[in-house]
Amino acid sequence: MKDIAIAVPDGAASLARAGEVLGAAGVGLEGGGMWSGVAHYLVDDSDAAAEALHRAGFEGVRVRETVVVPLDADVPVELGRMTHRLAAAGVELEVQYSDHDNRKVFVVDDPEAARAALR
Repeated sequence: MKDIAIAVPDGAASLARAGEVLGAAGVGLEGGGMWSGVAHYLVDDSDAAAEALHRAGFEGVRVRETVVVPLDADVPVELGRMTHRLAAAGVELEVQYSDHDNRKVFVVDDPEAARAALR
């Protein structure tokens, strides 16, 4: 699974168009959201997603490796515990969100170091 970042400068209108393009390409979104004009989604087929978005005229599409770990959503300190471990390992956190299967998704500068820190 990879994170795909999509510039959505027109907010809901851009996001609606991206959703239509990805849906028509058969790409499902497994979690994510939109922040400050950029949407991030966890996708299984990042190549198909990026290709469809590029063909539709989306610029600045970025595909990144993710670190996906189980999330105990009933434990209030889980996000703090995870991010403290990442910080202690010197990992730069760029994006975080949850997927549809109670997992936390991280986009970081060093995925291997993040995986080791979160074990």
